[in-house]
Amino acid sequence: MRCDDDAYYIVKFQNNPQHLRILANEMLATRLAARLGVCVPQVEVIEVRPELIAYTSELVMQLGLGRIPCSAGKQFGSQFPGNPARMTVHDFLPDEQLCAVRNLTDFLGVFVFDKWTCNTNGRQAIFFREPEDRAGPASRQVSEEISGRVPYLAMMIDHGFCFNAGEWDFPDAPLRGLYARHRVYQSVAGMDAFEPWIERLEKRITEAMLGEEAEQIPPEWYQDDWDALARLLERLYARRKRVRELILSARNSGRDPFPNWKVRHA
Repeated sequence: MRCDDDAYYIVKFQNNPQHLRILANEMLATRLAARLGVCVPQVEVIEVRPELIAYTSELVMQLGLGRIPCSAGKQFGSQFPGNPARMTVHDFLPDEQLCAVRNLTDFLGVFVFDKWTCNTNGRQAIFFREPEDRAGPASRQVSEEISGRVPYLAMMIDHGFCFNAGEWDFPDAPLRGLYARHRVYQSVAGMDAFEPWIERLEKRITEAMLGEEAEQIPPEWYQDDWDALARLLERLYARRKRVRELILSARNSGRDPFPNWKVRHA
């Protein structure tokens, strides 16, 4: 949807079939990931007027054999990284191009983030080339090394299943949070690869900051149950110290997600 700031947004509605709290999760989790320095979309509250619903036949949800209109009011918006008519976005890249993604280390950061927030969905990412007028000198230098082509940028999307979707609990499991293409973890030779991101998590995420971010969420997205949200934030703050343990559980899962992380024997 194009909004009054002339930007385009992917919009999730309050009456989506997953859960109302999905919108609260998207807002909170995306803003927290941004605080850690992970490349994520800009997110906004999108006001959708009733007349737009009434006169736009596409604004419906197909549920089984039925169709229901999308709800009006405050919805969640995730900004598309450009103009959809002029920018191609991919959810898959061949191995050669994947390994040349400019911010490949963000996959390490978002793994730390997904373990912390207990993202129970598979890690989702999109890839696109930044327009030349947006790419800085570092971008242009890297592009010269890759046959003169501007490298792809990875953006981490779809955080609605952080905090276990509508349950707001943390059923941890070793393989949750991993990106399906394990090639993005080739640089991981040990816990040291994750330490810069864990350090950011432990230093930047304070109780006060969590409260500030939670206040950005429209109360109707969590049924005005501030006590439930406060309990979620309390548990989330305490979980920062468990991330190393959760990463090790993935390393020891038997699925070998980090092929260059070798166990050292005495």
